[in-house]
Amino acid sequence: MTPVLVLITIIVYFIVLFGISHFSGRKADNAGFFSGNRKSPWYVVAFATIGAAISGVTFVSVPGMVAASNFSYMQMVLGFAVGQFLIAFVLIPLFYKMNLTSIYEYLENRFGIATYKTGAWFFFISKMLGASIRLFIVCVVLQLLVFDPLHLSFLLNVIFTVGIVWLYTFRGGVKSLIWTDSFKTFCLIVSVGLCIYYIATNLGSSMWETIAHSDMSKAFFFDDVNDKRFFWKQFLAGIFTVIATTGLDQDMMQKTLSCKNPRDSQKNMMTGGVLQIFINLLFMMLGVLLYTFAAKNSIALPDKGDEVFPFLATQGFFPVIVSLLFIIGLISAAYAAAGSALTALTTSFTVDILESPKKKTEQEVASIRKRVHIGMAVVMGVVIVVINLLNNASVIDTVYKLASYTYGPLLGMFVFGIFVKRAVRDKYVPLVAIASPVLSFIVDYNSKVWFNGYEFSHERLILNALFTFIGLCLLIKKQ
Repeated sequence: MTPVLVLITIIVYFIVLFGISHFSGRKADNAGFFSGNRKSPWYVVAFATIGAAISGVTFVSVPGMVAASNFSYMQMVLGFAVGQFLIAFVLIPLFYKMNLTSIYEYLENRFGIATYKTGAWFFFISKMLGASIRLFIVCVVLQLLVFDPLHLSFLLNVIFTVGIVWLYTFRGGVKSLIWTDSFKTFCLIVSVGLCIYYIATNLGSSMWETIAHSDMSKAFFFDDVNDKRFFWKQFLAGIFTVIATTGLDQDMMQKTLSCKNPRDSQKNMMTGGVLQIFINLLFMMLGVLLYTFAAKNSIALPDKGDEVFPFLATQGFFPVIVSLLFIIGLISAAYAAAGSALTALTTSFTVDILESPKKKTEQEVASIRKRVHIGMAVVMGVVIVVINLLNNASVIDTVYKLASYTYGPLLGMFVFGIFVKRAVRDKYVPLVAIASPVLSFIVDYNSKVWFNGYEFSHERLILNALFTFIGLCLLIKKQ
């Protein structure tokens, strides 16, 4: 696949995207940027959120996981669905009742200013790292297909990639994202489905038989509690991960809270939870077909699972249409996640950290918001460059590992705030939030020795939240 063809594909895609962004965000004010004016149709939000939740990491990493982990990731995905139902009936009514622009304003009302700022900073760090890792995947693929053949640097690649995200989000924010993400989700699902069809056709055998008879299609692991794929580890980690990274994440909740009322928002959340199961299953099936094709044709695959799908899709092993579908699917997934992340970071920094809406006029807030938006894009670009220097592991595993450390304190704070009706010494909460990830890392690092071979997986998030919860209990004020 030539660099020129890749560039033409991307340009045509973004012409359509910018058109959607322009028309949907023409009259967006600050309320439209931050919350979509609370007028978004729930079914559109549900469909749009899939693209943001899937991201380019899932598009590239999940198919490459099946060789080492089989379908075990589906155990975590089932946990995601349960977690989204809990968000729908516990968090959404609470956030609507308080009429929040940023969900971290809850922490100020419940605990105090120190906890509020701590939550906002933990979100900022978590989302910036997570979004940068997800966008890094796109940069890696574009470097392979476009920038290296044209002898252009990775830095120019990053400027181009982040610049596009900034361009189509700076005007309308959430009001535009609902519609641009819907378009990207459509492209993502169609591209994955057609990739599966073309690869299965190339194999010349029944797709269902190929997947069912493959050793890689084993989904449930109940035998060894020390195995990272053990069902209850993955399932419980999935529940709490989605509560933390969706229910307590300004990025994901910003679109959800743009629905007209709590009932519509709940329908959006539950529909998205069910749809995620089927979408992730498609990625798992695609992974089995890719590895089966490579084995049948004696193709030497890259060592890293993250590179398997890009390698097979773009190096001439399939018809050109598969390469085009891969590019469209990848940029659809990655830019959906990056665009909504950049909008959420801008919202949280403006509302939570700078507290601009409380102190400024509408025009002043708009000016500050635009400058913050540029600043967030620049920081994201710098982080991507640093990640490129440090990259040495499966990207999706890195995303969830970081999330387990950075979202743990947020989860602990919200659980305590909702279920324990006592005041705490607010000024000491930042110390608890910092100590919890440190203690979690120490326990995780020594778990094999301390717990008879037990090794933590993504359930370290629960441990991290538990340390935060215990720390807050120790800070309870005496009556």
